Amino acid sequence: MELIGEIAADRPLLVLAVKEEAQFLDTDLPILLTGMGKVNAAIALASTLAAGPRPTGVVNLGTAGALRTGWTGTHVVGTVLQHDLDGELLATLTGETYGEPLTLPDGGDVVLATGDAFISEEAARVRLAARAALVDMEGYALATAAATAGVPLRIVKHVSDEAGDGAARTWRESVAECARALAEWAEQNTPYRS
Repeated sequence: MELIGEIAADRPLLVLAVKEEAQFLDTDLPILLTGMGKVNAAIALASTLAAGPRPTGVVNLGTAGALRTGWTGTHVVGTVLQHDLDGELLATLTGETYGEPLTLPDGGDVVLATGDAFISEEAARVRLAARAALVDMEGYALATAAATAGVPLRIVKHVSDEAGDGAARTWRESVAECARALAEWAEQNTPYRS
């Protein structure tokens, strides 16, 4: 976890998993690098928000795999779900519901599946495509942490790969291009200067 800059109550906080995704951001807004995965994302954002001051909102910028053919570009996420938590089984065991999909206020119809597995096998991609268009490793954890703290969250993902065979190689090859696109989106859609 690394916080670059200072959080202020009158500005948003940009949150990304890794420095490769943030490499072209040119802003005076604070940037939180969480590390990859749901645990790192949840701990980093929850502890940062608890320490205060709280930002006006959180904007998660990052890369995502496309679960469906033809998905490219930058997308604002409307719903995020966990693909690696068997909520139905847990409900039968405990009678409690865990890990329900979360709807984000600024998003549209784009559904993002979050899990701690990097999806790089065709069978996993096809299985997840029935539930979501995109896949990442942090979105659901960040949405949960932000909601618990009462801070608005927007998730913006740029497609880096097709989440199937060869996805790891493709991510490495495309992350710089994705970072440029995310920086451009942020410049056009978030207040940059105080």
